[in-house]
Amino acid sequence: MSAPNTAPAPRGGGRWIDHWDPEDETFWRQTGERTARRNLVLSVLSEHIGFSVWTLWSVLVLFMGPEYGLTPADKFLLTSVVTLVGAVVRVPYTFAVAAFGGRNWTVVSAGLLLIPTVAAFAVMEPGTSFSTFLWVGLLAGIGGGNFASSMTNINAFFPLRKKGWALGLNAGGGNIGVPVIQLVALAVIGASGGPRVLLGIYIPLVVVAAVLAALFMDNITSVRNDTGAALEAAKDVHTWIMSFLYIGTFGSFIGYSFAFGQVLQNEFGRTPLQAAYLTFIGPLLGSLVRPVGGRLADRYGGARITLWNFIAMAAATAVLVVAGARKSLPLFVAVFVVLFVLSGLGNGSTYKMIPGIFRTKAAARGLTGEEAVSYGRRLSGAAMGLIGAVGALGGVGINLAFRQSFLSHGSGTGAFLAFLAFYAAAFAVTWAVYLRRPAAEPRADVAASEAKPQLGYAEV
Repeated sequence: MSAPNTAPAPRGGGRWIDHWDPEDETFWRQTGERTARRNLVLSVLSEHIGFSVWTLWSVLVLFMGPEYGLTPADKFLLTSVVTLVGAVVRVPYTFAVAAFGGRNWTVVSAGLLLIPTVAAFAVMEPGTSFSTFLWVGLLAGIGGGNFASSMTNINAFFPLRKKGWALGLNAGGGNIGVPVIQLVALAVIGASGGPRVLLGIYIPLVVVAAVLAALFMDNITSVRNDTGAALEAAKDVHTWIMSFLYIGTFGSFIGYSFAFGQVLQNEFGRTPLQAAYLTFIGPLLGSLVRPVGGRLADRYGGARITLWNFIAMAAATAVLVVAGARKSLPLFVAVFVVLFVLSGLGNGSTYKMIPGIFRTKAAARGLTGEEAVSYGRRLSGAAMGLIGAVGALGGVGINLAFRQSFLSHGSGTGAFLAFLAFYAAAFAVTWAVYLRRPAAEPRADVAASEAKPQLGYAEV
């Protein structure tokens, strides 16, 4: 029997697919995988540009010397504001996919990136007031929303057995926008170019991403705006537990991406060019390993990978405290890069856990087959927006922690001690909620316990 026709049907001004069933292996093999991969590639491109625009100010502040009249505290506040907006807009961006269609919203969200890039191009010069920089930085925050809509969209395209890899690749390809813009900035600084040269490179790339999405991406009809799913996800305790864990992984990645160059300048006296030579390495490796974290989670379980990852992140942070106390730049940079890599692995493993958790909850409710798939997909898609938004707030916390640490102590040591405590708490939560074996029940209750489904999350 041949698979149902999946050719995109023109409707509502865009390319729409009315039948989509990636869990059907015949459907997936014959037509689904090819379509999903095409949308994945273009989603990665748009999200990649979005991340670059979002983290634009992490490199623009390196151009802003004494003639700009900004203190280190001003710069940390500026990057905190950019990170905050990027976190907040992730919530509406998540639901925009269902309201307008994944392809349609990708076109719109990519086009919106012209606003912050053109605005930054207009104001980026000495003499501009700090309040103006703050307002323009707020605009750059919209680039952070592209991640949420992209992940929600791609989550609908792939079967559960491939979500860890697909979501990891999608997110990793987007995350790599951070080191790419830092590398481009390094080339611009090395060539004695100014910040407007950097912005001039990205403005046409934004247009290219929007045009390609319009021409070759698809919308899935079945992904409809579901207020019930949003409310149900918001009420589910696992949404907020995973948000807490994602603060530790993605919050670390984006927070360190914004702050690393400034820490090198303020704690080790690096020049903008010297800092730019070092800042891109960690985000680059952290982005590249995110799909590896998803793949490992597919094989061994996201909870297990996440647990060990937090142990390693805590250990790396402890070494950073020692490196900072000894003023050892080589050790500090090396371990900071390791911390970036671990945050990337954790990003992949935590996001793999989300669809697995809601699929497990579907089974516990007695759902099977397509009904279970539909329940897991709608709840995990809704939860991803909230989790991504709260997780990105971790980046705000990191920049504010560094700001306060440098104001109070003249170094980042206080901030690193706070991060160490957080990773320890994240480890404890992961173990207690997702991996700890439940206590043995009294024999009188065995029959009752066998009569109703039990939730088991060790394999998510």
